Amino acid sequence: MSVVGVRAPVPGRIARPIPLRESVQSAILDMIVNRELQPGEHLVENELAALLGVSRQPVREALQWLKNDGWVELRPGQGAFVHAPTLEEADHLLSVRRLLEAESAALAARNADEAGVARLREIYQRGIQALADDEVDEVVRCNAELHAEVTQLSRNGVLIELTSTVAQRVRWLHAPVARNRGQASWDEHLDLIDAIASGQASRAAEIMAEHTEHTRRSYLASLARSVPAR
Repeated sequence: MSVVGVRAPVPGRIARPIPLRESVQSAILDMIVNRELQPGEHLVENELAALLGVSRQPVREALQWLKNDGWVELRPGQGAFVHAPTLEEADHLLSVRRLLEAESAALAARNADEAGVARLREIYQRGIQALADDEVDEVVRCNAELHAEVTQLSRNGVLIELTSTVAQRVRWLHAPVARNRGQASWDEHLDLIDAIASGQASRAAEIMAEHTEHTRRSYLASLARSVPAR
């Protein structure tokens, strides 16, 4: 006999295991973004498979997907190589970043609460300590985290989504200049946090625009020096 008004329990969703190819793709991408695999470096399937403890097939599939996303170049007769950004490509990406993050900073100044500002200051302190310890990888991570938090504080979902699509590539490009920018970059971060904390939207946007422009110029100068003269 059924009881009116009593519903049978609904089973929970069954978790779908992540395909091996996706796990391998994520692992290789992390190595590229963190510069464990350098731009232009030859990606040997056997070596990657041994490193990741998998067969060559998921590595081959992962490299194809990474090629589709612009992280890897597949050259006929030569194999796979980490994509090396051109001056024009880097310039375009970092210019778009400047526009998006300046708007994020302005909105963050209007919308951030005390907890949000406290998070920014905590990230800043970790970044300063990493800089003092010359831990470049941690400096890059803290830089990316601070910029991501500013974007979150904008409270603009569309802006958050757009900015996140370029954040990973920006982190990849930032790594070579993290030490060069050094203390100046974190001084700019502190000025930015202070402007957000005091609700100065125009000032926050101005600081962020200048900050990201300094990074753009530093990276382009670094890339230009690395291109052999013809």
